[in-house]
Amino acid sequence: MPERAVRVGIIGLGFMGRTHLRAYNAAAADGLPCEVVACCATRPEDWNELISGASSISGNIEQAGSTRASIDPTRVRFMTDWRAMAADPGIDLVSICTPTDTHAEIAIQMLRSGKHTLIEKPVALSSAKAREVAAAAEEAERQHVLCMPAHCMRFWSGWDWLKARVNDWSLGPLRALTLQRMGSRPGWSRDYYNDPARCGGALFDLHIHDADIVLWLFGPPASVSSAGHVDHIVTRYHYTHRDAPDIVIAEGAWVADGFPFRMRYTAEFERGVVDWDLARPEPLQLSVGGECRAVVMPPVSGYDGEVRHFVEYVARRYSTRNPTRNLRVTADDAVRVCRLLELELESARSGRPMEW
Repeated sequence: MPERAVRVGIIGLGFMGRTHLRAYNAAAADGLPCEVVACCATRPEDWNELISGASSISGNIEQAGSTRASIDPTRVRFMTDWRAMAADPGIDLVSICTPTDTHAEIAIQMLRSGKHTLIEKPVALSSAKAREVAAAAEEAERQHVLCMPAHCMRFWSGWDWLKARVNDWSLGPLRALTLQRMGSRPGWSRDYYNDPARCGGALFDLHIHDADIVLWLFGPPASVSSAGHVDHIVTRYHYTHRDAPDIVIAEGAWVADGFPFRMRYTAEFERGVVDWDLARPEPLQLSVGGECRAVVMPPVSGYDGEVRHFVEYVARRYSTRNPTRNLRVTADDAVRVCRLLELELESARSGRPMEW
C-alpha cells in the first residue's frame, strides 16, 4: 500500500457527487488509504450545504454502509472549474459525477492529465462516444493510470452473489432470469431529466444497470427483442451458448411521480430460485427443497463497493507500478453496454429483433 493516502477530487456535488463523497468518507473511516482533498461544483450553494451539514438531495436507495456526506473546509479545497482539477498535481484520483452529457469530455481530459478516473454511469450516450473514452483509457493504462466506469450493481450485495451462483453451478444451471427496475423520474434537476438528449431517459439512466448485469453474467446476446420507448422499455435477450438461460428479460421505467422505487431480480436455477427485492428488510431469498430462507448480505451498498474497489486498485498501482488487468468494470464494458442499449432502442422503434 502507498505511504500516503490516495488524494481524491470529486467533480459535481449533486446527488451522485454526494453519494461518492459519502463512500470515500466511509472507506477512509474503515482504514482504506484515501482522502477527499478537493470538490468541484458550479453551484457554490452545494458546497455551503456540505459545510453546514444540510442537504436537500435524496435518492431511491438508502445509503447503507456510508457515513454522512460532509466536508471539512480546512482540509478540502473548493473549485468551480473542473479543468483546474485536471491541472492540479495534488490530486491523484477523480470521481466524475456531473450530468451525463459531460462525462466523456471530462473523463478524456482527466485521463490525459494522468488522473485515475472513476466515471459515473453512463460513460456516454452513444457507443461511439464511449469508444473515445475507452481509447483514452487504453492510452492512460500505458502510463499506469486507471479508468473505471461506476457500474455499481456489479458491487451490490446479492447481485455479486448471483454472479457467483451462475459461475459455480452450486444450484445447477440457470434456467431463467427476470430483472425489474422502476421508479419515479428523479425529483432533482427536472429540466435535465426531462431532456432525453442530455440524460438518455430511463433507458440510459435506470435500465442501464440491468443491461450491464446481463452482459456481466452472460456476455453479449445474439440478439435482442424490445418493446416500449426511451422512458419505459422491456427487453428479451436471446442467447445461443449453453451457459446462458433460455429466458433473460429486463424491464426499466420511469413512471408516475410518487411511485415507490422497485429494484428486483428472480433467478430460476435447476435446484432452486433466488429472489432479490429491495422492498424486503432482507432483500435476498433462496428457495430450495420446499423451503424459503433469507440469505444475509453485508450492509454495504454498491456505491461503497465500487469506490473501495477502485481505491484499492489505485493504491496497489502506486505500491507496485505493475499493470492491473482485472478491475471489475472496464471502459470496454461501458462501450458494450452503450451498444446494447442502442440495439434495444432500435428494436423497440422498429418492432424487429436486432442482432449484436
